[in-house]
Amino acid sequence: MRKIIVSVLGHDRPGIIATVADVLFRSGCNIEDVSQTLLQTEFAGIFIASCPESLEQDELLDRLRAKLDPMGLSALLREMEETGIWEPPPVEPFVITTLGPDRLGLVAGVTELLARFGVNISNLKAVFRGGDDPNANTMIYEVDIPITVDQRLFREALRERGTELGIDISLQHREIFEAIHRV
Repeated sequence: MRKIIVSVLGHDRPGIIATVADVLFRSGCNIEDVSQTLLQTEFAGIFIASCPESLEQDELLDRLRAKLDPMGLSALLREMEETGIWEPPPVEPFVITTLGPDRLGLVAGVTELLARFGVNISNLKAVFRGGDDPNANTMIYEVDIPITVDQRLFREALRERGTELGIDISLQHREIFEAIHRV
């Protein structure tokens, strides 16, 4: 079996995942991984599925679009490339949070710094409500920091970037963050 990636975007409503799952099931595909989120009123979902070799990619995309187009949803499908086994460098999981007034370039400013240090973002949630209320604009980055990164230099660079962007930035080990924020 080969693997495919299905991306679905559009205005949120009940039944989107059920519709995609049904089309994949009826096409002989097995969902192996799925992630979905809501951004304001918009749905974004990504499905990885194994599919029979005999199923044509265009045929599956037509089936998905036949069900999703009437719902006002867009679908994109592509084959997942076999890249072999990737061995990531040893990392430590951290959470970076930012608070501050909304302005152009916040996500770009923070992510450029992370990329420069080789930090991988595994999850990002940014909620911008506009205005100058620092508590209304939050970003939460779940990141993996290579153990080879100098923590002192990284923290200093984060602090400097926060000053440049006019936001507060905090860095905590993921285990500490989860313990503090446990409900």
